[in-house]
Amino acid sequence: MSINEIQDEIIAEFSDFDDWMDRYQLLIDMGSEQEPLDEQYKTEQNLIDGCQSRVWLQADLIDGMVHFRAESDALIVKGIVTLLVRVLSDHTPQEILDADLYFIDQIGLREHLSPTRSNGLGAMLKQMKMYALAFKVKGQEA
Repeated sequence: MSINEIQDEIIAEFSDFDDWMDRYQLLIDMGSEQEPLDEQYKTEQNLIDGCQSRVWLQADLIDGMVHFRAESDALIVKGIVTLLVRVLSDHTPQEILDADLYFIDQIGLREHLSPTRSNGLGAMLKQMKMYALAFKVKGQEA
């Protein structure tokens, strides 16, 4: 499934709810259903700078695809990072770098986040793109 197809799927899921309290609950549910991050990856190195809550992000390159795993100690943030992992994981570094993540604005997420959570969302995206760039550069050196 392409990045845009996954985004369209998420937009459809969120369009079922008009009330933002219901959308927050959907985010929390998505985060709760996510498999916990293995303790070995909950390191300082994997913590994302710029997030008020603690967010760990692990990235691995498997068969040319970037595989992300993440977790947060805050419920809504865990839901947000779960969405980002769902959209960007298991795509090539170039696909991740080229991705236009329009779903964030289309589901109204950015406008309904506090400034600190919005900064955290930006930090998570930046870190995911940095991993993709690092894997891309590393692949070109090989």
